[in-house]
Amino acid sequence: MNNPPRDYLRQDFDYFLPPELIAQSPAAQRRDSRLLYADPEHSLQDLQFQDFPALLRPGDLLVFNNTRVIKARLFGKKPTGGQVELLIERLTAPRQALAHLRASNPPKPGQSILFGPTQQAQLLERTGQGLVRLEFNTDIAALLAERGQLPLPPYITHQPTAVDEQRYQTVYAQHAGAVAAPTAGLHFDEDMLTLLADRGIKQAFVTLHVGAGTFQPVRTERIADHRMHAERFFVPAATITAVQRTRELGGRVIAVGTTSVRALESAAQMRADSTPQDTPSDLQGESRLFITPGFEFQWTDALLTNFHLPQSTLMMLVSALAGKDRIMAAYEHAVTQRYRFFSYGDAMFIERPQSSPI
Repeated sequence: MNNPPRDYLRQDFDYFLPPELIAQSPAAQRRDSRLLYADPEHSLQDLQFQDFPALLRPGDLLVFNNTRVIKARLFGKKPTGGQVELLIERLTAPRQALAHLRASNPPKPGQSILFGPTQQAQLLERTGQGLVRLEFNTDIAALLAERGQLPLPPYITHQPTAVDEQRYQTVYAQHAGAVAAPTAGLHFDEDMLTLLADRGIKQAFVTLHVGAGTFQPVRTERIADHRMHAERFFVPAATITAVQRTRELGGRVIAVGTTSVRALESAAQMRADSTPQDTPSDLQGESRLFITPGFEFQWTDALLTNFHLPQSTLMMLVSALAGKDRIMAAYEHAVTQRYRFFSYGDAMFIERPQSSPI
């Protein structure tokens, strides 16, 4: 179920975060971050990310989101010379896209945005969801590769650098389409993945193209009134088979990042709603799944994640998995112990408690 068992308010998921704890740059090496472990017995352990393999058991399955971040921020001008900033949310065709648009006097439908001597786009319509639909006179992927800028999160204050272009991308990124990184995966390097495989930890992949909506605040007072942004996901049959096999053998399905959770649970609901099949098939679609306390997880047993913004949908998701009171206590501990927060910050490993989360 998707509705909370009681009428939670947005401020129920608030916490105080000193601004200096917001990580502005990645750790020297991917695995150099700290790790807060919230075990099933409700205790907290301060570890290093290099300790993560010791928390796993042979037969566990790690599920990674292999989306690739695109250079989705694009700067142009109106024919009158006014500046326009676009954040491409989604490519809907080689020359069409949905985007967030910023300008002092925004262009209207039918007007053009110029990116160079010959490159331009026409604003087709406003969708009513804070997005505009654009048609370009050139291939958008090629234009972004030439003129686009890496879309660092709004709380990172510096302009993207060559370091960001490498580190704000997972080492296993494969399918281009995200405008934000699945940040829990940023802690893994190739050696860590090899070590985990050698220890009998299985690996599987989903694709969920993270949209800019992941940074949008919940604006409704009652969280039940919030409408979740849509994100495209793809869960291959091989991953579904791996999930089923893992659970049959008593292993744990461990999502690497909240986006992996959303893909897994969206696919689980889709599969449950369809005609049962002996052989799993690929599942894909758009997810507006809003996971809040009271949600019944079907395919997720544990979660590796970063720390999330106050009052965000991601705070609500981790509270659904571990219990709200438990998460709020863990965040208070993380602040006291000076963990680094958000995309370039430290990690947290959450196992579902033995009793039902509250």
